Amino acid sequence: MSTVLAPPRQPRPSRDAGRLPPPVPPTGGGDGRDGESAPRRTGLDNAILATIFLIAGEVMFFAGLVSAFWVLRLAAPVWPPPLQPRLPVEVTGVNTLVLLGSSVAVFAGVRALRAGRRGAAVRRLELAAGLGALFLLIQGYEWARLIGFGLTMSSSTYGATFYTLIGAHGVHVLAALGWLTVTLVLLAQGGFGDGRTAAVRACALYWHFVVTLWPILYVSVYLL
Repeated sequence: MSTVLAPPRQPRPSRDAGRLPPPVPPTGGGDGRDGESAPRRTGLDNAILATIFLIAGEVMFFAGLVSAFWVLRLAAPVWPPPLQPRLPVEVTGVNTLVLLGSSVAVFAGVRALRAGRRGAAVRRLELAAGLGALFLLIQGYEWARLIGFGLTMSSSTYGATFYTLIGAHGVHVLAALGWLTVTLVLLAQGGFGDGRTAAVRACALYWHFVVTLWPILYVSVYLL
C-alpha cells in the first residue's frame, strides 16, 4: 500500500502583507501642510536681547562715572567750590519734566503701534522726538551760560566732573534721539508691519533707560 505525501505547508501571510509602510514624520522642509515647521517657541526677540545687553554695559559705565563723582565730591572740603557759578536748578528741573514727558509719549506710541493704530503711534513718537530735542536745546543753552560765567572743564574739579557726567548723558540722549528719528521715519513709511514691532520696542527700551538715568544724575549733581 502506497503512502500519500502531504503537500508542503505554505507560510501564512503576515498581517502586514500588502500594507504600505507608515508615512515618515514631517521634517519641516516641504511646501505642503505636512511639511510645515513646528510652531516657534516664544522668547525675547534678538533686537530686544541686544538692547538689554547694551543697557547693561551702559549701567556699568555710568555707575563708574557716578562713583568717581561722589569720591571727588566727598574728598572736597567745600562743594561747590567758592567763586564758581551755581547750577541752574530750577530750569533744569523743568527740563527734567520735559524729558520724562518724552518717555510717556514713547510708551504711548508703542502701545498704539501694538494696537494697530499706526497714525497715532507716529504722532506720539514725533512728540517724543520733539521733547527730546527740546531737552538737548535747553541743556545746550544752560551750558553756554555756565561757560560764559566761567565754569569750564579746566576751571576746577567741580566743572570737570559736571561736564563729564552730564555731557556723557547728553551724548546718550543725542544717540537715542537719532535712533528714535530713524525708527520714526521707517514707521511713517510703512515699516514694522504685520506685528513686527520688536525694533520699535528695542528703541523705546533704550529711550526709557536714558530718561530713567537722568533724574539720578539731576539729584546727584544739581540737588545734593
